[in-house]
Amino acid sequence: MNSILGISAFYHDSAAALVVDGKIIAAAQEERFSRIKHDPKYPFNAVKYVLSEANLSLSDIDHIVFFEKPFLKFERLLETYLAFAPRGFKSFSTSMPIWLKEKLFQKKFLFDKLKLHDEKFNDIEKISFSEHHFSHAASAFYPSPFEEAVVLTLDGVGEWATTTVAVGKGKDLEILKEIHFPHSLGLLYSAFTYYTGFKVNSGEYKVMGLAPYGKPIYKDLIVDKLIKIKDDGSFKLDMKYFNYATGLTMTNQKFSELFGHPVRNSENDRLTQFHMDIASSVQAVTEEIVLKLTHSIGKEYKIKNLCLAGGVALNCVANGKILKNKIFENIWIQPAAGDAGGSLGAALAFWHKELDKERSVNKNDQMKGAYLGPSFNDDQIEKELKAVKAEYKKLSNEDLINTVAQELAKEKTIGWFQGRMEFGPRALGGRSIIADPRSEKMQKELNLKVKFRESFRPFAPSVLKEDVSDWFDLNSNSPYMLLVADVKKDKQISMTDEQKNLFGIDKLNIKRSSIPAVTHVDYSARIQTVHQETNPKYHKLISKFKEITGCSVVVNTSFNVRGEPIVCSIKDAFNCFMGTNLDILVCENFILYKDQQDKSLKKDYKKEFELD
Repeated sequence: MNSILGISAFYHDSAAALVVDGKIIAAAQEERFSRIKHDPKYPFNAVKYVLSEANLSLSDIDHIVFFEKPFLKFERLLETYLAFAPRGFKSFSTSMPIWLKEKLFQKKFLFDKLKLHDEKFNDIEKISFSEHHFSHAASAFYPSPFEEAVVLTLDGVGEWATTTVAVGKGKDLEILKEIHFPHSLGLLYSAFTYYTGFKVNSGEYKVMGLAPYGKPIYKDLIVDKLIKIKDDGSFKLDMKYFNYATGLTMTNQKFSELFGHPVRNSENDRLTQFHMDIASSVQAVTEEIVLKLTHSIGKEYKIKNLCLAGGVALNCVANGKILKNKIFENIWIQPAAGDAGGSLGAALAFWHKELDKERSVNKNDQMKGAYLGPSFNDDQIEKELKAVKAEYKKLSNEDLINTVAQELAKEKTIGWFQGRMEFGPRALGGRSIIADPRSEKMQKELNLKVKFRESFRPFAPSVLKEDVSDWFDLNSNSPYMLLVADVKKDKQISMTDEQKNLFGIDKLNIKRSSIPAVTHVDYSARIQTVHQETNPKYHKLISKFKEITGCSVVVNTSFNVRGEPIVCSIKDAFNCFMGTNLDILVCENFILYKDQQDKSLKKDYKKEFELD
């Protein structure tokens, strides 16, 4: 047996993954255990969990691989500061002490942290390092269902690379092209995230969700002034508008002057049509670059399969455009496409590249539906429910499915806690809040009364894999909720001329399909196809809901509130249930009704977590 522990940490979304004899055993983000959103610290709890899943101690582990190379990153920081001197002195003086104290000497730092798990662990040479973008590429290619694929990685920045093109064949994977810092599509998108008042490395998906409310009227200005795009999709940013290379902010005064507005203060400034148009514009630029890149690499390498990784690969609207343009026959996207997935990629890269082990291809993929986190048995659940003084019933499988499906049809909102927790930022029916997509009030109600978040945010549909093309313009699998497609024409409701002329948020309350709770203002939806093979219970529930209502779609959003990591444990689930207006909580076969709980157990969840 050969075991490899992969670790990503110290920037954002720390995580750990365990690979044994080339098979993915477990993977989880630290935030789920620490309850700190995007927790960047050493992933002590995540490491502890993945080891326990395999019943191994740390001293049993053969290799430990960190997802990037700190010396290369340090080199980039130094060269950048020198290139922009003296502008970056404040940022330089802030970051250098941290680097000189711990980050530069990461091998010893990691060794000391790892020893906390197991004092018998004494071999520092077991620790090695992968390159950031290679870890990303490996996380996308090696678990994919393809023998051969082009791999495109797009993110903020690793050591130097911000964009890479690799080709994978069998166990071989090689990066062939790179774009280097400071020219970064991920950082361009983050700059606009910052400019519109959202948190960088957290709020980018809000910009994507906001985009359909606006028009891309600033696209030409962005392309003219901020970024030069070549025909092959390569690009170069004009750094005089940005501050991220050396400063403590993403954009500068010139950037604000260019668009005629200051940076939005999220606490005091309302979202306006301007911010919606800005979001629409940067999304349009992103899509243009992604389409040009994929078109050029498709033409050059003549390989029919594409894998995607890196934070930008979570832009499911752009992913949907790639699919729609039929540039590649098949697309596979790593569900933990951001830095968390780097832990898994580092481990898999070591197995196939360093140890030179052959690769077997699974026709679906090797990710097990992304259900790679902790699960809980009936005894554990009942013990936790008793500890929190919950009122509950235990039902048989059949009774549970019937009951929950009927409650969904009555427009009840339900916390659905089943099986292993998902790896990656999307809830996929393991730690989900589910509801009836046919309800006209559900989108607003879930946002404001359950999630405590901005009203413009859309919700995703979970649809039976076999029924996806009945409801959406999609003929592919989308198990990880990473593709956007339009709701089928025959399910859409046309807008009147008066409705078409509405601006921004005014569009929100218009019923535009027979499943309004999951139909965005542009008739699109971020789709999860539910597969019997990977999540039989969730599949059975939606099938029963279809039997009752004729609708094989349910609303699926992550089981958390704004600013909170997705729930991991029974206690997390119960706290969220009692802190929101959720009607029902289902933990495996245990069902809890809000109106049966002791009112003294109610929590004020609105102020529990820092807003993202």
